[in-house]
Amino acid sequence: MEQSAGRMDGGDAIFAQGSVREREVIEDTRQALRREKREIERERRKLEREKREFFRNRDFEDQRIANEKQLFAMKWKILEDELEKLADERKQVEKQRRFYQYLNDHREQEPRERAAKTVRGELFFVGVEDQQALKKRYKDLVKIYHPDNISGDIGTIQEINREYDRLQARYM
Repeated sequence: MEQSAGRMDGGDAIFAQGSVREREVIEDTRQALRREKREIERERRKLEREKREFFRNRDFEDQRIANEKQLFAMKWKILEDELEKLADERKQVEKQRRFYQYLNDHREQEPRERAAKTVRGELFFVGVEDQQALKKRYKDLVKIYHPDNISGDIGTIQEINREYDRLQARYM
């Protein structure tokens, strides 16, 4: 029995040695798994940070795009308003051009007769439809026909003043 006990001691030693090796392998495997688990956890946290950063950037870009759309809409409205103003100014310039063309044609048709008489006041204000246009036309006419100017004439300026007073009372 002693032999078998010695053998068992030897077998136990071999078993114990095998068991120690297995334990070491198992412990090494556990440590490797723990390291891998920590690495996976670090990667997961890193991905979470990247995800939050991505959504923050996306929200920022969405806000920026919304702001740009709003700014574009405001600029478009300004352009439309300015285009309307330009169209109105073009109409006013066309009216003035027709008026001065009418005066010029009228002057050329009857040069001798015109030299003796002054032009009737209402002809100077043809096409004027509101008080602002009336004032502007009056200022322009006074600059041209004031008696101190070369082309100025007292009779003409008096006729312009009479018509201006009449129209001013009408538009008020």
